[in-house]
Amino acid sequence: MNFLRGVISGQAAGPQPSGAETIHKLCDRVASSTLLEDRRDAVRALKSLSKKYRLEVGTQAMDHLVNILQTDRSDSEILGYALDTLYNILCNDEEEEQDETAQKQSDDLGAQFTEQFVQDPEHVTLLLALLEEFDFHVRWPGVKLLTALLKNQGVQVQGIILVSPMGVSRLMDLLADSREVIRNDGLLLLQQLTKSNAAIQKIVAFESAFERLLDIITEEGSSDGGIVVEDCLLLLLNLLKNNSSNQNFFKEGSYIQRMKPWFEIGDDNSGWSAQKVTNLHLMLQLVRVMVSPVNSPGATASCQKSMYQCGLLQQLCTILMATGVPADILTETINTVSEVIRGSQVNQDYFASVNAPSNPPRPAIVVLLMSMVNERQPFVLRCAVLYCFQCFLYKNQKGQGEIVATLLPSTIDANSISAGQLLCGGLFSPDSLSNWCAAVALAHSLQDNLTQKEQLLRVQLATSLGKPPVSLLQQCTNILSQGDKIVRRGSKVQTRVGLLMLLCTWINNCPIAVTHFLHNQENVPFLTAQISENLGEDERLVQGLCALLLGICIYYNDNSLENYTKEKLKQLIEKRIGKENFVEKLGFITKHELYSRAAQKPQPVFPSPEQMLFDHEFTKLVKELEGVITKAVHKSSEEEKKEEEVKKTLEQHDNIVTQYKELIREQDSQIRELKEQVESVESQNEQLQTSVSQQLSQIQQHKDQYNILKLKLGKESQSNGQVDVSQVNGLQTEELTQLREEVEELRKQHVLFQTQLGDKDALISTLRTETGGGSAGGSDDTELLSELEALRSQVQAQSAEINQMKTERQELLARAEAGSSDGVSSSVGSLEAAKMAEVESRLAAQSAEMERLKEEAKGLSESRAELEQQLAAATSTVAILQTERAKLQTEVQESKKEQDDLLMLLADQDQKIHSLKLKLKGLGEPVDDEDELDARDQTDEEEDEDED
Repeated sequence: MNFLRGVISGQAAGPQPSGAETIHKLCDRVASSTLLEDRRDAVRALKSLSKKYRLEVGTQAMDHLVNILQTDRSDSEILGYALDTLYNILCNDEEEEQDETAQKQSDDLGAQFTEQFVQDPEHVTLLLALLEEFDFHVRWPGVKLLTALLKNQGVQVQGIILVSPMGVSRLMDLLADSREVIRNDGLLLLQQLTKSNAAIQKIVAFESAFERLLDIITEEGSSDGGIVVEDCLLLLLNLLKNNSSNQNFFKEGSYIQRMKPWFEIGDDNSGWSAQKVTNLHLMLQLVRVMVSPVNSPGATASCQKSMYQCGLLQQLCTILMATGVPADILTETINTVSEVIRGSQVNQDYFASVNAPSNPPRPAIVVLLMSMVNERQPFVLRCAVLYCFQCFLYKNQKGQGEIVATLLPSTIDANSISAGQLLCGGLFSPDSLSNWCAAVALAHSLQDNLTQKEQLLRVQLATSLGKPPVSLLQQCTNILSQGDKIVRRGSKVQTRVGLLMLLCTWINNCPIAVTHFLHNQENVPFLTAQISENLGEDERLVQGLCALLLGICIYYNDNSLENYTKEKLKQLIEKRIGKENFVEKLGFITKHELYSRAAQKPQPVFPSPEQMLFDHEFTKLVKELEGVITKAVHKSSEEEKKEEEVKKTLEQHDNIVTQYKELIREQDSQIRELKEQVESVESQNEQLQTSVSQQLSQIQQHKDQYNILKLKLGKESQSNGQVDVSQVNGLQTEELTQLREEVEELRKQHVLFQTQLGDKDALISTLRTETGGGSAGGSDDTELLSELEALRSQVQAQSAEINQMKTERQELLARAEAGSSDGVSSSVGSLEAAKMAEVESRLAAQSAEMERLKEEAKGLSESRAELEQQLAAATSTVAILQTERAKLQTEVQESKKEQDDLLMLLADQDQKIHSLKLKLKGLGEPVDDEDELDARDQTDEEEDEDED
């Protein structure tokens, strides 16, 4: 411990040990100490010595430090010291300024130690595991150390991280760290990780990198943010540049729409900070990456459409026309707008409609062209405007027509400045760069557009007062022939190269323009003179372009001018120049060093104005014409004649081929019609088959219903009811199960009806039993009525007897009154009185008997009334049962009627099936005969009966 304190404090008794000795002792202490505190102090001491004695610490302590990372995971302090020490060993960043030799040695040392460290992939995996530690003193040094490893040995470390499980995901978690220092260094780490590795770029993108980075940019203030925004934009560029998968993911994720707020600038554009300029410059580069011409055309068109729909293009045009924007931002904005509208008709039309905020308003194209032909504007800005104009006209015949129309006499407006006037002014300006830019811009107005090439021949220019106007074509050749006689600012060759490119593009594939060019008697002698002379190195390019122009006049010559037919021009070349010399001069174009540079990409990027000689589209034209012109010049007259004959023959063959093509088209149309007919027949066949299958299914359903009705009506015996109906009718398992359930339900209903009928029969029997009074003989209602009638007759007989006695009594009373009046004797009177008393006694007895019978008759009447009520109730029950029986009979009749209807329907269906089978047989489809099906069904029934 005293030794460590002496090392750290710099105090020591006696002679001071050397740095190597001290480091050796510290390494021994780290390796041998059992106490964690001793090891921690030793590692701290190594850290303090690691910058001064980088080589010694790296060679002696690296293995011990890695061992500390593996064994002392529980102590965050010692881990932090070890990581810091390793970072000091591997990192090449030095605070002190060093000379070139010392810096190179330092870089080599860092590369050597990094290579030694990553020889074991487990070391990098160990660092990735340590990044999961949340402790600041572990995580931050770990991020810095891994960044240093990627800087020194990027490819090797990327490979290790790529195969490490969850390696990239762990690094992406750094962006979610709440501590800004770790998050910001995590951005630097991911920048190094994603360099030139498409696989890692894809993984990072699909780990929600776009979402997180755009959120950070928004939180930091977008273009007004600090260095963090710059780091995020650099990482986005790494992920998107030359990675079509990530570009598509960025577009599909609607992240293009989130870029629009970046370009919303206020009215006061004064005082742009350097960081804001840098941020906005990177944002514009990010937009250009999505619509770069090197991307696939489909992906570029899709991004261009999205940028127009979300308003991003409109926002860029606002910056383009704003005031106070720094020059480099304005230049990059012009380049960005150029690529957003390149090849997109909708975007090009919108750009044509943009007006500058001037009084009166002018189209943005006019304002930009004014900058292009103004020699006081910066060179890069003029190049950007030219690129914007080229992109505006790329595959835009409508725009080409509008530009050429501003040069025609019928559309010229003397009160306003047009694009055509600016281009003509630049073409004849004393500034050579303006000449070249205007010539290239006009050439793009004519690119692949024969109509505009012919229209431009109508343009007339007024040279001076009192002289007739000359055509634009003639004026270009006049300037070309004057050469060095005109005093110009800039390159002497640049103007002539621009004019020759314009003339070559103009007359290419346009025989009328070739005729106009040859009509001037001075043009051909000038070209031959230029080609045949032995000029300096700078003039070789002009000679090559003159040879190209003369070659185009030969190749696209329609022989309308007698003095300049193809054959005469070739003879002229052979006499004045020589064919081999002509071809050699023609080859000067492609051999020029600036030709290959211009052929690489469409944007004109040149380090200086003097090197601005070739246009990208013109290099394509040279590549296309060089071979055919060489062949055309070497052909003799006989070969020309043969070629003419071959052409005529080819034309005849073409006519024949055209006729055959017409015939083939007709046959194709007939075949198409026949195919349609076949398809319609096949569709009809399918419909018929579908109909047949439907009819068969309906027939099967009717058969099933028929069998169910048989079961319901009880017309099948119990043995026949046990036959497997599914086998008879060929039912499927599901239909069999359904049919069995329906039969079971019908059986339950039948049992229920039988139970109800039994209950009603029992009720009738009970009523009959109650009516009989429980007598042994089982007397019924008829016996009761006869007994009642007998009692009634007895009562009536007794009543008649009583009435007779009353009559006799009256007679006796009358006689008695008569005897008393006649003086009958007393004996007779006594006899009559005795007889009278006897009659009255008998009468009293009869009256008593009559009262008794009346009481008995009254009781019987009441009993009869009760029996009549019970009988009425029984009668109503019987009526109800008879009604239900009638209903059941009606249902039976309806079932029989439905059965008859089903039989009729089955007969109709059989007839339809028979007719459909005939149609199918007519169409060649195999159809099973019904007899075979019946035989098969009968066989199945016999097998079922055998099983029963």
